[in-house]
Amino acid sequence: MDFKSKIILISGPTASGKSNFSVKLAKKINGEIINADSMQVYKELKILSARPNLKDYQKIKHHLYGFHSVKKNFSTGDWLKIAIKKIKEIKKRKKIPIFVGGTGLYFKALTDGLVSIPNIPIRFRNKVRALHKDLGQKKFYQKLIKLDSNSKEKINPTDVQRSIRAYEVKQFTKKSLHDWFQNTKSYFEKDDFLKIYIDYPREELVQRIGKRAEKMIKLGAIQEVKKFVKLKVRKDKSVNKAIGINEIKEYLEERKDMTDVIEKISIKTRQYAKRQSTWARGNMMSWLKLYPQDLNEFLKKIK
Repeated sequence: MDFKSKIILISGPTASGKSNFSVKLAKKINGEIINADSMQVYKELKILSARPNLKDYQKIKHHLYGFHSVKKNFSTGDWLKIAIKKIKEIKKRKKIPIFVGGTGLYFKALTDGLVSIPNIPIRFRNKVRALHKDLGQKKFYQKLIKLDSNSKEKINPTDVQRSIRAYEVKQFTKKSLHDWFQNTKSYFEKDDFLKIYIDYPREELVQRIGKRAEKMIKLGAIQEVKKFVKLKVRKDKSVNKAIGINEIKEYLEERKDMTDVIEKISIKTRQYAKRQSTWARGNMMSWLKLYPQDLNEFLKKIK
């Protein structure tokens, strides 16, 4: 396979070994790694976001890790602009860009382009969220279908985030979210990418997630959250959704013991991994799927 002309994309559920595999691949094909994980961009969340370790940085050049403040907004559009710039820089050095991460929207923006939907005021968005909370997902989804019939074929009835997004876009812009998507074009051609999805048997992934939660605590996740709390980050910032922040806050406030904290972090991480897998089934069907036992064989075939 000719890697020289490609942009490599590596995705998969959290704790599936993406970072480790990407470093090995980069060494084989003279690549540089670009982060495609929305939480790993924040400099203050090294442990909770499971950023690559120092050894990996020393082996291979990494980009877009730990460079942004948790106090500032960072959108998919912001990421895409910098990512395109990094691709050009890496290719100019005659190296191969390798994107690694678990944020589906980042990959979709890169391969399909970014939808240029007008900014929707936060007050308007909060009203939609309040409506969803009052109605519940089932009734809210029915209301969405009446407002935007296109959503019936495009959005799963249980998909809360996409349902809310589709509703607020249609209500505010008077145009369907799916119509906005149809007018979107990527900066790249489809053949520019080699897309790899690392999958893991559910039981094995659950074990890996549990071990990761324990390891995070040992590495200093509690101190990381203490420092985060002192920053007084606004509640509406997306970084507050990082798994582990609220769980460790409860521990610091003496409302939970450490065993409960580790268990809760593990449960939330498993739920997140499940959402990633659901996204992949809907958006990454054409990707090359590799299981743990396939990874070394894949690397061996590269000359």
